Amino acid sequence: MKSVFDRTRINGLELANRLVRSATWEGLGDPDGGVNERVIDVYRDLADGGVGLIITGYMAIRPEGRQASTQFLVDHDRWVPGLAKLAAAVHERGGKVVGQIVHCGGQAVREVTGLDPMAPSAVASPGYPEIPRELSTDDINTLVASFAIAARRLKDAGYDGVQLHGAHGYLLAQFLSPTRNRRRDRWGGPVENRSRFTREVYSAVRAVVGPDWPVMIKLNAHDFLDGSTTEDDSTPLAAALAEAGIDAIEVSGGTGGSGKLGAARSKIETAADEAYFLPQAEAIREAAPGVPLMLVGGIRSLGRLEEILEAGAADYFSMSRPLIREPGLPNRWVSGDHRRAECVSCSGCFGPARKGEGIRCVQR
Repeated sequence: MKSVFDRTRINGLELANRLVRSATWEGLGDPDGGVNERVIDVYRDLADGGVGLIITGYMAIRPEGRQASTQFLVDHDRWVPGLAKLAAAVHERGGKVVGQIVHCGGQAVREVTGLDPMAPSAVASPGYPEIPRELSTDDINTLVASFAIAARRLKDAGYDGVQLHGAHGYLLAQFLSPTRNRRRDRWGGPVENRSRFTREVYSAVRAVVGPDWPVMIKLNAHDFLDGSTTEDDSTPLAAALAEAGIDAIEVSGGTGGSGKLGAARSKIETAADEAYFLPQAEAIREAAPGVPLMLVGGIRSLGRLEEILEAGAADYFSMSRPLIREPGLPNRWVSGDHRRAECVSCSGCFGPARKGEGIRCVQR
């Protein structure tokens, strides 16, 4: 019988359990995009708390792709020493860390970057009123190369792998969306074309980092927006990535414009409210049956995780808000204290980060 506390491997990367810290914007990075001791302390706490795999907050591959002034950058070799210090701090505590890389595309913020936002098409993102500039062919080729170079920097810095951010309305997700991508070239139209950019990014990253270093993706299975991405779009992409050799898929959903059906939902009061992306995960599992699957979204109780694991619907379980309140939640569960996570799902933890104070639980 499988257990949440099994030791497992993802492309050779040994993990102490099946609990994952889903990528979370800490709101603590330096304004220039660098790493500092305050944010490294967050990662030390997660490693000390027994998290099997820590995925970093989203790191922008290019300056114009940032959304927040406290968002890390990985666009230049000068960032490698600071990134290496973060990875080393996790490893010193016995943890494993994967760096998430992103371009925010039409959800990048001009007030932060001083540059025009760019997207597959000149279509505003829900919640982001500015109309972005449509990417040229040269822009697309440059972005593919930038993702690959960013991944190489993380490998050089000692990270245990990389995760491509293909969820929550950012650039990879924008290409996949029928409403955000209205191109009429090889990157637009049918799902095979709309998924091409993500497949090209994956191939470029894999060519740079080699076959034995984990490359993962966080994938929106459903945007929960009228006319946008659904399983009809995400499952063919998952199948193509599985065939190409992706090492793990984290299944998520929603965007900043999805309202109550976004990624961070409230009123998770019973086990029945948990794992709200489980139907989408089951669809991705069917499309890519041999790929390790991470499920995020409302994970709160160990018993619910064990049910899902036993049913074979997911292999790993990602959490964000519960580990903001309780970085030591995995250790608590291992010790035999199986009470639900203390997180009340209010999302008040993001408020201090928006004020420049860093993400923290406001219920304590």
